[in-house]
Amino acid sequence: MSKQPHGSAPRRIFIDKQSPKAFHSLVQVSEAVRTTVSEAGLDRIAVELINVRVSQLNGCAYCLDVHTGAALRAGESPRRLGLLNAWRDAGLFTPSERALLALAEATTDPANATIQASAYEAARQILSDDQISAAIWVAVTINAFNRVSIMSKHPVAHSDDKQ
Repeated sequence: MSKQPHGSAPRRIFIDKQSPKAFHSLVQVSEAVRTTVSEAGLDRIAVELINVRVSQLNGCAYCLDVHTGAALRAGESPRRLGLLNAWRDAGLFTPSERALLALAEATTDPANATIQASAYEAARQILSDDQISAAIWVAVTINAFNRVSIMSKHPVAHSDDKQ
């Protein structure tokens, strides 16, 4: 156990680097989820909306940076990404996307049984069982990656963008 000077913040370790076998297993799960998503017929934009929304809820700057970029590359609009935090009120998201986002939020905060039941009920009206399962797996996986990045304090890469 390393000692820290009194009053200084403890040095964070990158747990993905410290325990590469465990992290590699998480990466393998995400690869399996990618196959599940494809087989369920969910498109890349839907997946990235889930990834961004869950990362917003968890406050994971690193994953927000990664998945915002991925969403834009997949064809998502900056406007919709900017309004994702208010997706219920924005009127810009399809019924299917709304169902996916509700499931993602319920998965991220599973202690609220009322929200969970409501999300499932809405999803059952619009999505197939395969799509519901895939969406939940996407949310479970990004929640895990968020925790790895948050606990490791992964830095957001600096760029020359002045956006």
